[in-house]
Amino acid sequence: MIRNSLYTLMLAAVLMVFSPASLYAQAMESAEPFKVGTFAINDVPTVGLVLRNDTLIVDLAAANRAMELLPQYSHVAIPGDMLGLIEQYEYGLKFRIYEVVNWLVEKNLLSSNDLRSFVHPVDSVDIMAPIQYPSKIMNAAVNFYTHACEGCNDDELARRVRERQENRGVPYLFLKPTRGAVIGDGDDVIMPYGRDRIEWEVEMAIVFGRTGKYISADRAYDHVFGYMVAMDISDRGGRPPGGYGSGSDWFVGKGHDTFAPQGPWIVPKEFYGDPMQRLHQTLVIDGVTVQEAHAGDMIHNIPELIEYASSLITVFPGDVMQSGTSGGTGDGRVERASGSGYLEDGETIRASIEGIGTLTHTVRRETSVPADLSGSQLPPVSSYRN
Repeated sequence: MIRNSLYTLMLAAVLMVFSPASLYAQAMESAEPFKVGTFAINDVPTVGLVLRNDTLIVDLAAANRAMELLPQYSHVAIPGDMLGLIEQYEYGLKFRIYEVVNWLVEKNLLSSNDLRSFVHPVDSVDIMAPIQYPSKIMNAAVNFYTHACEGCNDDELARRVRERQENRGVPYLFLKPTRGAVIGDGDDVIMPYGRDRIEWEVEMAIVFGRTGKYISADRAYDHVFGYMVAMDISDRGGRPPGGYGSGSDWFVGKGHDTFAPQGPWIVPKEFYGDPMQRLHQTLVIDGVTVQEAHAGDMIHNIPELIEYASSLITVFPGDVMQSGTSGGTGDGRVERASGSGYLEDGETIRASIEGIGTLTHTVRRETSVPADLSGSQLPPVSSYRN
């Protein structure tokens, strides 16, 4: 009871900061759904709204300034980057964004042939990774039943699913780098020099909107800002023999530059619904569908992943949790025109989640390294594996 009263007082204080005059009833909901992203507009990274079935990008700060020229709208500062937007969204900023969208719709500024300077066709801007950059990316490993039994026939899969359901244990999570690894739609995925066992994984990325520790599964969605498409690109070449450890190496496997595509934008949670009811993700390489899955294939659901992760580490606004991938990798690969079980130079990867969007990337092989290296660098896979 006391907690609810304190929350009400805090919300009232926030709304006063954002001016009651500008928060009339219409602004408590958006006239149409939107997505948010980061876009290079005239070579300047810009936070934008994605509207009209992903065809238009609105420079949010510029549209807000134009709207503020009208006397009925008070001044509200728009954050200069996505991290700032996410941090402020649930503390009143979303109502201002709703106002901007409602104004754009009411004044018919999204359907004119002569678009205002703050409205851009999506193909006229460069789509960047939405968050520059998360403080951490937490990934769920082997979190889909079909991925835990790659290459199994139907009977084997059914038996393994029953066994795993009886003893799910706790999730297995790992951290992935952010800056350097995170790339946006259209950027190339680089196969590091000599690393020829590069694999694909399409995943849903959950973006946190509120700080939390020991978040219960029942409260998990309270801490979510929204959802985006992600890929976990993986190097399956392992480490060379000798020295400490052998075989699997998570730093080698997950840590290379460009191995964390994210985007193309973020859908705020109020416009997506329950991902455990809706999720449908696919990955296509040069026209061949190699992965397809629904949320029902997950071993640990999204609220459970959030509860587990936050029992280990505090999550902050803009942090990302990736919920894992399905079958279609490893021994379960679908045959492609290249005949290879791994990615090849020049191939195009398209990772999609229904209701969010599609990431498209071309694979490029790194062809050389500096000549002055001492030999302590990660060697080509061919030097120690057939």
